Amino acid sequence: MSILQTPFPMGWQHYLLGGLCLGAGVALLFLFTGRIGGMSTVFSSTWSYVVRRPFFQQARLVDTRGWRLLYALGLIAGALAWWLWRGAGVAEGTQVPWWLLLAGGFVAGYGARLGNGCTSGHGICGLGSLQWPSALAVLTFMGTAIITANLVTRWIV
Repeated sequence: MSILQTPFPMGWQHYLLGGLCLGAGVALLFLFTGRIGGMSTVFSSTWSYVVRRPFFQQARLVDTRGWRLLYALGLIAGALAWWLWRGAGVAEGTQVPWWLLLAGGFVAGYGARLGNGCTSGHGICGLGSLQWPSALAVLTFMGTAIITANLVTRWIV
């Protein structure tokens, strides 16, 4: 068994293709509009439609929510197109309890706010534009993710 088969038992090519598509997408968004396509800001700007708290009503969120919502819908449409093209396949599940997934979502959301962006913003857009703070954020995200995944795996299994 090769070293690539162990972490990628279903192959690595589709991950490479997905990464190239994401990179091309954010590069084209920046090239044609000058906008940065991180998803945590998309999430916050979308909440500005329904939550009236001052954080969500900042001009930077309210003024950009239209294009950000279209951007998110484009990601969903792209995933749907890929799913339809490749075939539905078998649905995958997890043995992780729902409450732990929920807690992980809250921790990830808090981390995105604390880090002033998410992995897509820092990892794809920030690193792509050679931003030093994004490099530090990605190292922190990845280090924390590796440690957490190993601890949780040992705790659950």
